[in-house]
Amino acid sequence: MLKSLIAAFSMYSRIPMPQIEWNEKTAGYSLCFFPAVGAVLGACGLVVYHGALALGLGKELTASLLCALPILLTGGIHMDGFLDTMDARNSFRPKEEKLRILKDPHIGSFAAIWGALYLLLSFGALTEVGTKGMGCLAVGYVYSRILSGLSVVTLRKAKKEGMAASAAEVSQNGVKYFLAAELVLCVLGLCWGWRLMGLAVALAGGVGFLHYRHMAYQVFDGITGDLAGYFLQICELLILLAVVLGQKL
Repeated sequence: MLKSLIAAFSMYSRIPMPQIEWNEKTAGYSLCFFPAVGAVLGACGLVVYHGALALGLGKELTASLLCALPILLTGGIHMDGFLDTMDARNSFRPKEEKLRILKDPHIGSFAAIWGALYLLLSFGALTEVGTKGMGCLAVGYVYSRILSGLSVVTLRKAKKEGMAASAAEVSQNGVKYFLAAELVLCVLGLCWGWRLMGLAVALAGGVGFLHYRHMAYQVFDGITGDLAGYFLQICELLILLAVVLGQKL
């Protein structure tokens, strides 16, 4: 299990990890520990937020740091999937051509436009997040990764090869049940710890998952690794907006 934990951080973050021997079992259980990456990200976000408060930094600079933090800690792996997906979705090409665009390393105009819009919305929303909301948002990073992991092991794949297909193929049979248990505990924790705000976050993640499934099946006939990155970014933005709304309840 320790090797699977290391594998999860090696694949889904830029946090330095020890070198391990990769095998099917190690890779198969790594998705169980994908939410642990979110836990570290949430903890780092809390440190940055409270550190900024202690230093007397303005809310704009604090929001900028919090906006950049997920990209810095993950290396932008999920944002890359979001940008590729926006290029492919807006190409209005046949499915096969959309899948080819997903793998194109070059950035298109739609990726640039939607990437800028995403960061603008994230920055603006983060300026509205208070101390209570930051705690809920930190758990949201875990929640989004639980949902993302579940999507990889349960949803139909657009291709027989690729990151999502490979991850699902090597995942052990118990992975989806492990993630489902994590999901239940996370939702209960959100609703118990933050009441209406936590419920709003839980619902936001659920709405994001349903949108993701519908879009992926309709446009790409299944999911890919890039689409999984797209979903994680959309889910995190919806959770962030739910936190801002939940603070008003």
